[in-house]
Amino acid sequence: MTRDDDRFVSSPVTRRAFLGAAGATAVSAAASFSAPVSGGNAKVRYAIVGAGHRGSGMWGAEALKRHADTLDLVALCDLNPERAEAANALMGTKAPVFTDLDRMLSEARPEKVAVCTVDATHASVITRLLDRGVEVVTEKPMVTEVDQLQSILEAEKRSRKKVAMAFNYRYSPKNELIWQLLRNSDLGRVTSVDFSWYLDVTHGADYFRRWHRLKAKSGSLWVHKATHHFDLVNWWLGADPVEVFAASSLRRYGRNGNLRHSHCRECPHRGKCEFFFDLTKNPRLMALYAGPVGSDGYHRDGCVFREDCDIYDTMAAVITYTSGASMSYSLNAFMPFEGFRLAFNCEKGRIEVRDWERQGWEVPYETEILVARSFQKEPERITLQRREGGHSGGDPRLLDAVFGKNPVADQLRVPDSRAGAMSCLTGIAARTSSESGKPVKIAGLLPAAGLGT
Repeated sequence: MTRDDDRFVSSPVTRRAFLGAAGATAVSAAASFSAPVSGGNAKVRYAIVGAGHRGSGMWGAEALKRHADTLDLVALCDLNPERAEAANALMGTKAPVFTDLDRMLSEARPEKVAVCTVDATHASVITRLLDRGVEVVTEKPMVTEVDQLQSILEAEKRSRKKVAMAFNYRYSPKNELIWQLLRNSDLGRVTSVDFSWYLDVTHGADYFRRWHRLKAKSGSLWVHKATHHFDLVNWWLGADPVEVFAASSLRRYGRNGNLRHSHCRECPHRGKCEFFFDLTKNPRLMALYAGPVGSDGYHRDGCVFREDCDIYDTMAAVITYTSGASMSYSLNAFMPFEGFRLAFNCEKGRIEVRDWERQGWEVPYETEILVARSFQKEPERITLQRREGGHSGGDPRLLDAVFGKNPVADQLRVPDSRAGAMSCLTGIAARTSSESGKPVKIAGLLPAAGLGT
């Protein structure tokens, strides 16, 4: 462990120590995943908890193919055994299937586990895994509520292990380049950040079809989705959030629709609804969700206009950081294109980014970065093409950092629970602020996490 890691898990865990580790999210804090076994035929006993699309995809088929010499899948755990068996078939594996986590741990004896369950269950699963001495890598968000942090911090202290955070966007080459430009372009300190994220009517709508539409399960998009972006900014700036003032609303989905049903496949309005989603055209999703629906009643093609939706599709926040910088952030979930606009306003210039992830027209490149220096006429212009692999090439590089044998650059060391906590605290603060109409200080949230003064 690094010095910051030791301070983070020391006893007692205090608010002062937690906040005093500012900048650990940038480089120094890293999860204590042990190096894979080298030489011989020994492999790491590996299990996946949550056998849905993400669990059986990136953490399943992709991880097992990319690190076949390192990983031995010894178990799949899911509340729906039919889904876990479907995942086995899709991955070409025959891992034993469990519906009980403790039984899986006792019988399969995994050494490393990927947590891919519903967001609100992450904390309880992570805590139980740590208490059994298992190394954990979890999908974001690490928690959906502040009080869930306490159980994870205490379990880390007991087990002397750190949670590894799957912040795959850090590993996208374009985002690493931004990290490097901020440090190597001689533009001085960052004074403010402009960050707008656009989810289109395909991807954005998907969150409202799935369980993510329920705040009790996802924490809202402030926590489920925006934690990606908040972690990036923490990492890019090498700073922690201080205060969040936010507003959000539900403008397009949920109760705003005039046509609704439980799910698309049996919807009487399928010929009229712009958001009709034909699950039958995706064999993978059909295998994971159409057949196993009988076991849990979960519809992967749920109606985006269900009135029980209580998350937001239109979000904006102003966030201040320990570095003195501030950020203006927004997320909109029903745009005609997908991607983001980003700018760092610095003492001696500006770095401006326009990213095109999906749109209905051709673009000559996926990402354009302008590095403009004050008193110079022409900016430096960098264009990047789309990279292979999920999340703009981030997924395979994250898998290599978690499971690979080769060392990675300091800035790409696997983020730990502190990074997970700071991103989640930002999202929770934004959600709380938008619902209360008042700014929320990050330090004010920490007592609820069991962090003393």
